[in-house]
Amino acid sequence: MSSIDDRLDPRLLAMIAVILLGGLLGILNSTMAAVATGTLATAFDTSLSTIGWASTGFLLAVTATIPFTTWAVDRFGGKRLWLAGLAVFVVGSLAAGLAWNVGSLIAFRALQGVGAGILDPLVLILLARAAGPRHAGRVMGLMGVVLSLGPVLGPVAGGAVLNALNWRWMFLLSVPVGVLAYLLARRVVPDETPADHARTRLDVLGLALLAPGFAALVLALSQSAEQGGQVALPLVAGAALLAGYAVHALRARRVPPLIEPRLFAGRGFVAGVTIMGLGGLANFATLFALPLYYQQVHGHGVLAAGLLMAPAGLGGAIAMPLAGRLSDRFGARGLATAGAILAGLSALAFTRIGAGTAEIWPVLAALAIGLGMGCFSAPTMGSLYRSLPGPLVAQGSSVLYMLNQLGAALGVAVVTLVLQIAGDPIVGFHGIFWLALAMLVIILTVIPLLPSREPALTGKASP
Repeated sequence: MSSIDDRLDPRLLAMIAVILLGGLLGILNSTMAAVATGTLATAFDTSLSTIGWASTGFLLAVTATIPFTTWAVDRFGGKRLWLAGLAVFVVGSLAAGLAWNVGSLIAFRALQGVGAGILDPLVLILLARAAGPRHAGRVMGLMGVVLSLGPVLGPVAGGAVLNALNWRWMFLLSVPVGVLAYLLARRVVPDETPADHARTRLDVLGLALLAPGFAALVLALSQSAEQGGQVALPLVAGAALLAGYAVHALRARRVPPLIEPRLFAGRGFVAGVTIMGLGGLANFATLFALPLYYQQVHGHGVLAAGLLMAPAGLGGAIAMPLAGRLSDRFGARGLATAGAILAGLSALAFTRIGAGTAEIWPVLAALAIGLGMGCFSAPTMGSLYRSLPGPLVAQGSSVLYMLNQLGAALGVAVVTLVLQIAGDPIVGFHGIFWLALAMLVIILTVIPLLPSREPALTGKASP
C-alpha cells in the first residue's frame, strides 16, 4: 500500500472555505424560515397554510433547478455558474427582506430557491473535482461539517434573530454574507475551461420531465407533513413524470440525457446513494423529532429546544472530517460499519427515553447518533466520488442531492404521520426512532456493497 500525503494545498483549503461559506447560505435560509412561520403569518395577516408556501416554494425551486445545474456546470464552467448562483441568491434574499405582501414574499423565496438550486449541487461538484480521488474522503468530510451544522444552526439562528430583530433580518443578513462570498469566490475559485462536451445541447424534454417530477414528489411529501392534505395528485404526477424520464433517457440518441442511465449500472454508486438516502431520512427524522420532544414533553421554547438538539449536528461535525480523512487511507467499509452500529445503538437508546428521563441522556444520545452518522456518511461520499468517472461527477452529485432532498421531505412526513397516529408524544417519539433504527440496519446490509478497493489507495484513480 502506497502512503498518502493527506496535506491539502493552501489554495485548495481557501477554495473549500469559500465554497462552504456560499453553500451554508441556502441551508441556513431554508431552516431559519421554518421557525418563523407564525411570525410571518401575523406580519402579513394571513393563514399558516398560505405562509407555508414561502418555505414550500423555496424547496420546490431548489429541487426543480438542480437538473439544469447538472448540464449548465459543464456548459458555462463551475466558477461562472457559482457566481451566478450567488448573485441570484443575494438578489432573492434582499427582495424577500423587503417583501410588501405574502405573494411577493413567496415569489422572492422561490427566487432564493433558484439560487440555492444552483449553489447546493455545485458545492459537491466543485469540491469533488478540486479534491480528486486522492483526497475525496477528506474534502467530503469537511463539507459534512456544513451539512451537519446547517440544519441545527438554522433554527437556533432563526430563533435568535426573531427574539432580537424584525423578521426581515432573517433574509437581509444573507445579503452581506452573500456579497462577501461572491467577492472571495472571484479571487480563490479557479477559472474552468468548459468541458469537451460543453457544446452539447440541453436535453429540454428530459429537463421538462425530471425537474417537475422530483419537485412534485417533494411537494407531495411536504404537503402531507405540513397539512396532511391531498397528496395523491402530485404523488402520481411525480411518479409518472419520473417514469417518463426513465423511458426517455434509455431511448435518447441525438441529445445525451441529463442523467445517464449507465450511472446506475455501477454497484458502488447505487450502494453509495442508497446509504446516503436512507441515512438522510434517519438524520432528518432525528432532527425533526428532537425539538418536538423537548417542546412537548419538557415544555421548552423554540430557541432552547434548538440548543438542546445541537449535539446531534455537533457529533456529525466532529466525526465527518476525521472519518473522511481516515477513509482516504483505510477505505470506507470498516468506518461506515462502525458508524452505522454506533448510530443504531443510539437510536435504540432513544426508544428507552421517557417523560421523566433527565435531559442529559437525550443530549448524549443525540451526540452519539451524530457521531455515528458522520462516521458512515463521509466515507460513503468519498467512496462514491472515488468510483465516479470524471465526466459523471456532475450527474452523480445531482442524483445524490436530489435523493437527499427527497429523503429530508420523506423523513419529516414520516415523523408527522407517526406522531399523528401515536397520539401520545412519547409513544410517537419511540416509533420514530424504531423507524430510524430500521433504516440503519438496512444501511448495515448495504455497506458491504461499497467498493472494496479504493482508487486512492491503489493509484488507479478514475479519470
